[in-house]
Amino acid sequence: MIVITAPTGNIGSGVVEQVLGADEPVRVIVRDPSRLPGPVRDRVEVVRGSHGDADVVNEAFEGADAVFWLVPSDPRAPSVQAAYAGFARPGIEAFARHGVRHVVGISALGRGTAVAGRAGHVTATLAMDDLIASSGVHYRALTNPSFMENTLHSVHSIRTPGTFTSPIAADRKLPVVATRDIAAVAAGLLLDRGWSGVEEVPVLGPQDLSADDMARIISEVLATPVTYRQMPGEALKDSLTGHGMSEPMAQAMVDMMLAKDAGLDSAVTRTPRSSTPTTFRQWCQEVLKPAFDAVQDA
Repeated sequence: MIVITAPTGNIGSGVVEQVLGADEPVRVIVRDPSRLPGPVRDRVEVVRGSHGDADVVNEAFEGADAVFWLVPSDPRAPSVQAAYAGFARPGIEAFARHGVRHVVGISALGRGTAVAGRAGHVTATLAMDDLIASSGVHYRALTNPSFMENTLHSVHSIRTPGTFTSPIAADRKLPVVATRDIAAVAAGLLLDRGWSGVEEVPVLGPQDLSADDMARIISEVLATPVTYRQMPGEALKDSLTGHGMSEPMAQAMVDMMLAKDAGLDSAVTRTPRSSTPTTFRQWCQEVLKPAFDAVQDA
């Protein structure tokens, strides 16, 4: 039995789709089962609720061999520690209680870098990884850079006035990955559990790109001029809190972005194993352009 958390998100839904292609029972934990596509609901066992709830994970992990673990975004959490380690503790305790042997988790790059201890969401994620590893399970932490899908948050500003922003320098080249490629790596590990111990598995996308590189590619795919503008961290924080994010979570986001600008994502050497196939240009053609066109037509 494989248990998949966050099965309606970008990564989790891809994991579900790929795992269902194998001959293995699948159980999902989901707050709102109606968000599952009908063909998926018909083929999985559903446990309704949050995987931050002890009763829910105790039900879901009964008889489970492997778990896909992804902490959902909680922009209003009182602290970044509560959003990650605090959320995860009931699940981690349930791993041991129910004899779960293999866990594949979504994590982040940065361990061992000079800025890892002040990287907001990443710092909290790495602390959660340590808790999972200490539970005695075999654990693979998929350590990811920024997602290509993050660009979708800027689709309206890309439409008008033709810009996107962040606190990262325009010429800073960093890895960037498509969530479908992360899902493919996760599904492979869940289905082929001939691994043991604790290990980080970098998932880096096919190449490092700067924000200026991304703006050029976006412009070419959308056939419209798009530019990148670096913004101060405080401006990002003000924007996030203005949209309802708690002050601690907004500060954690700023800290993470500034850490990325200081080299958080650049310490891992790219290898064929860590390089995934979807290019940013391909992702823009297949995902960003339809979203951009939908904004135009709205």
